[in-house]
Parts: sequence; C-alpha cells; structure tokens
Amino acid sequence: MKILITQGRVIDPASGRDERADVAIAGGRIVRIGPVSADFAAEFAPDRVLDARGLIVAPGLVDLAARLREPGQEHGGMLESELAAAAAGGVTSLVCLPDTDPTLDEPGLVEMLKFRARKLSRCRLFPLGALTRGLAGEVLTEMAELTEAGCVGFSQADAPVRDTQVLARALQYAATFGYTVWLRPNDPWLGGGVAASGAVATRLGLSGVPVSAETIALHTVFELVRASGARVHLCRLSSAAGVELLRAARAEGLPVTADVSINSLHLTDMDIGYFNPAMRLVPPLRQQRDRDALRAALADGTIDALVSDHTPVDADAKTLPFAEAEPGATGLELLLGLALKWGQDSGAGLRRALAAVTCGPVAVLGGALGSLSASAGRLVEGGVGDVCVFDPDARWAVEPAALRSQGKHTPFAFETSGFELPGRVRLTLVAGQVAHEAL
Repeated sequence: MKILITQGRVIDPASGRDERADVAIAGGRIVRIGPVSADFAAEFAPDRVLDARGLIVAPGLVDLAARLREPGQEHGGMLESELAAAAAGGVTSLVCLPDTDPTLDEPGLVEMLKFRARKLSRCRLFPLGALTRGLAGEVLTEMAELTEAGCVGFSQADAPVRDTQVLARALQYAATFGYTVWLRPNDPWLGGGVAASGAVATRLGLSGVPVSAETIALHTVFELVRASGARVHLCRLSSAAGVELLRAARAEGLPVTADVSINSLHLTDMDIGYFNPAMRLVPPLRQQRDRDALRAALADGTIDALVSDHTPVDADAKTLPFAEAEPGATGLELLLGLALKWGQDSGAGLRRALAAVTCGPVAVLGGALGSLSASAGRLVEGGVGDVCVFDPDARWAVEPAALRSQGKHTPFAFETSGFELPGRVRLTLVAGQVAHEAL
C-alpha cells in the first residue's frame, strides 16, 4: 500500500528534525520525507493521500512494559484487545513481560505469541523471556533458545530472585552472550507492602514499602554488574534515592539503562485518597519529592524511557478493598497523552516528550531489534514505515468504558483524576499499513 501524508509537522527526535513536510510510504518503508513535487506524486501514485495540516507526524511509539494477558490470563485481557489498544495509542512496537500462565520460559510459547501478533497486524511484539524457569528464581532458562525464538531480553517481571548467587550466575551468563537482563529493583523482604512507606500509608493503616527496598536492590544489582559486565535495564524506578544511585552508576560507566512508568511520573501517594483501588499499583506511588526527581531524571536523560506499565485488571480483581485489590492499570492508550502532558508541565518540551517514547526505548533495546534497530523509533528515508499521526491541540478526558483495552481501570479516569490529556491519535501505521484510524 502506498500512502502519502502531506503538510504535516514532521518531528523525529532522534535526528532533531522538526519541519513541515510530506511523508511518502511504500512497501512498508518511508521513501521520501520533504516537499513532494507534483511529478513525484504522479509517479508515486499513492493509494491514499492524508492531509495532515495541523497534525504532527511522529515515529510510532515504542513501549517497554506491557502485559498482554496471553497466554493463560484472558480474563484480564486478550492479545487482540490489547494490541488494538496499543494501535489506538500510537504504539507500533511493544515489549511484553514474561509473567503469563504458563510463563514465557519455553521457545514454543514465545513463537506462538509472536505468530499470533503477526497475524493480527496491529503492533510489533517483542517478548521478554523468563530469566528463571517458572519465574521461581532458582534455575536459569535456556536463554540461547529463547533468544532464537524471538526474545529481546530476560526478566523476572515482579517476581524476585531471592538467591543472589542465582542472580550473579544469570548476569555472568548474559554477559557472555551479550543478552540484556531486565530487573525491577525491589528487595523481596522489604518490598511486600501495598503502599509506599510514609505519612499516607501510616494514616490509612496500609503496609508500607520503604525506599530502601529499591535502593538495597539497586546496590546489589550494581555490584553484580561491576563483577560481570552484564548489561542491565532497570524497570520502573520509583524513588529519588534510586535516581541518585542510577545517576552515579551511569557516571561510573556501568552498562545500565532505566525506565519510569506513567503512573510514577504523574501521581503521588496522596492520590490514593480514601483507599481508591485504582491507585493500587506496583511499584507503589511515592511522595512528591520522588515524583519530581523522576521527572527531572527523565528530562535530563538519566532515565531513558517512559513506559505505560500496561497491566489490565478485570473488575472482580480490582473492585476490592485497597490492600486486597490486584495491582495494575491500563496504560497503552494513555502513553502518548501522558508523555505530552509531562513535556508541557515540566518544561521538557514536545521533542523530549516524544523522545522518551520513541528513540529512547529503541536505544534501550539496541541490537535486539535486529534489522529494525537502525530505523525503529525514527522517521528516516529507507526506514520502517511505523508512524503515529496525532492532533497536538486536541484534549480528551479518559473515559474507561471507551478504552479498547479489556482492562478498564486507570488512575487517570477523568471522574477521579480530573486530568484532560493533550494529543489525540488520528492514524497509526505499522509497516505502512493502517493499524488504527480516527480521522
């Protein structure tokens, strides 16, 4: 299919491009960016022409943290519904976590998941393989076989590796073969509470998760990285103290990257209110000083990427007392709007906001993307035709019932948060094919 997008504001954060231009796409690739002459248009003979005046043409978003609930947890979401949600949010590539049922610790499961995603043609899917069998933290998986099946890294999701020797061996093995290990820093002995330790948790009588649960885990990870040389991606940092440790590690030259969730970037423990289960999240919402530190770290590049932390939860599991409710929230359709809102509120600006959800995540994935590494998260001639076209002036209120995700629970629902989000996705292209349209 040949598509010609005309007169849009083309923004590519990776190259610094920000100009009014036309974009021609054919054969799944971008063949021209810039003014398109009448002769070129006649020769190109597009199947479709989109007038993008007043709209921004950006690279397709890349999300590093999404749970799709298949296989085994279809009550929370299904691959079809969650990939449709991704496309509606302008997400063209996403990384899914391995904590499915069964876990993604066998090549056959990974191949099946990737095959299903290709058939749906909504979004590119990059699975993380389980670091240990069954995420039990005891026996390492066959990382080489899982990589051949399509895994871009290895993770425990939120399951801990209690035995430090097992984690050390995992990092040594990963370093030998150039694999990346994705870890959420959380000490299992300290991190079992349901809210961040502090005045709010104490007042509400909720079990707390101290900042030390994150910092102790970070110290352990950094020591093991020094010893092994393994590349580690830190998932969903949540504290100011954690940011400072990360900043020091990066200054030292350790091969570590990090991301932060849309929840931690915008919310604090005060938003729990009167035991609102929509605010039951992992990691827990912390204090304003932590949120401010996370915002600053994302702005200056200490944190590489902003993620949706998409975790669809069904009504039965969410509408319970706060401490008993299943943690998680839908986020794929909100990623762009919350990135833009952060860019506006923090002064980081539009280009940095888009970088946090495009080229930033791609830099984390690196060579794991294979042939897509050079052009994913970018708009370049000859590059992949993954494009998000959105209206920067449109503002919209999050109405859970209107979300395409099977999970309808979000802390950003307008009726509870009062948030109006900027930026409405009008068109999402994956390999030059229309995955979502709302023109």
